[in-house]
Amino acid sequence: MVVDLKESRKKIDNIDKEIAKLFEERMKVATDVAAYKRSTGKKVFDPVREEEKIKTLRELTTDEFNKTGIEDLFRQIMSISRKYQYKVLGSETNELLPFKQVDKLDVDKDTRIVCFGEHGAYTEQAMEEVFGTDITSMNRLSFKEVLETVANGEAKYGVIPIENTSTGGINDTYDLLLDYDITIVAEHVVKVEQALLGKPGAKISDIKKVYSHPQGIMQCSKFITEQGMESESYMSTSSAAKKVAEEDDISQGAIASTRAAKLFGLDVLKESINFENSNYTRFIIVTNQKVFLSNANKISLSFEIKHQAGALYNMLSNFYYNDLNLTKIESRPIENRNWEYQFFVDIEGNLNDPGVRNALACISECAKQLTILGNVRTK
Repeated sequence: MVVDLKESRKKIDNIDKEIAKLFEERMKVATDVAAYKRSTGKKVFDPVREEEKIKTLRELTTDEFNKTGIEDLFRQIMSISRKYQYKVLGSETNELLPFKQVDKLDVDKDTRIVCFGEHGAYTEQAMEEVFGTDITSMNRLSFKEVLETVANGEAKYGVIPIENTSTGGINDTYDLLLDYDITIVAEHVVKVEQALLGKPGAKISDIKKVYSHPQGIMQCSKFITEQGMESESYMSTSSAAKKVAEEDDISQGAIASTRAAKLFGLDVLKESINFENSNYTRFIIVTNQKVFLSNANKISLSFEIKHQAGALYNMLSNFYYNDLNLTKIESRPIENRNWEYQFFVDIEGNLNDPGVRNALACISECAKQLTILGNVRTK
């Protein structure tokens, strides 16, 4: 005998009302439990207790499908419960957030600032647009050297690229960020218009091989292929321009800026050879101080998660439950740990915001590792 659909729906509606009522009751009791834990110094997240609870609940069901379903349901309920507890009770994040708020970056003519690449690099342009030219600047030929120079205090600030609109995130930067105790304090976007540079008097038809940073080569790959040229990666776009200028070989060209062409005495054989007209690179400004601007509105984080189903969802849901907008996510494989990843995310917010503090407190208890990379102001 087939049960009438309306009757079945009526029963489901009544059951759902009871579930909703019991859910709210559970949240109230869970808050009492959290308050007790907080007063006794215990953490809100108790993974041993949760696993015991899941095991008991699975045994209350009748078949394997329901066992899996009840586990999934209650993992979500317990995850929501923790988020609710942090939101109601507030979070203790003083140890997690050893950051000092400042109204502006401390810069004068004696401030040492290091940037990536030779003179004439786009990174140098970004540095001057942010800090002006009345500074004590220095150049380093690798991202690692820039970060080392900042980390050891030789320079107060450093400038490196982190993302390009045509080619995406710059993996070398992400891989290095966690190797040094540094903080991102600002970012700056520069429109990148790559040009083909050659020896004075050279023509495009003379160029057989071009040198540039890997990003420059990727951004101009279509042009390189169309011209039948070979390409070779070099330390930076400006270093490639310097190489071509110093060597007596008219068949060599560089992909770099017109600024670099003027600096090294090269001819601009063709401008704007990148395959996308809207080609922008985002640069980050880093320091070894734990500071953030009072008007900062974007936070960059990095964390590891357990290699299990739903782990990333549960982590990211902390932003949703605290009304925080996730604007970017990148993942990088962790060295010597197969199928495990480091995640880099950007969220809208300021480190003083209660919702941000609640989310970070919850994430810090659930993640294998959480690093706050910085809090910056975006335009």
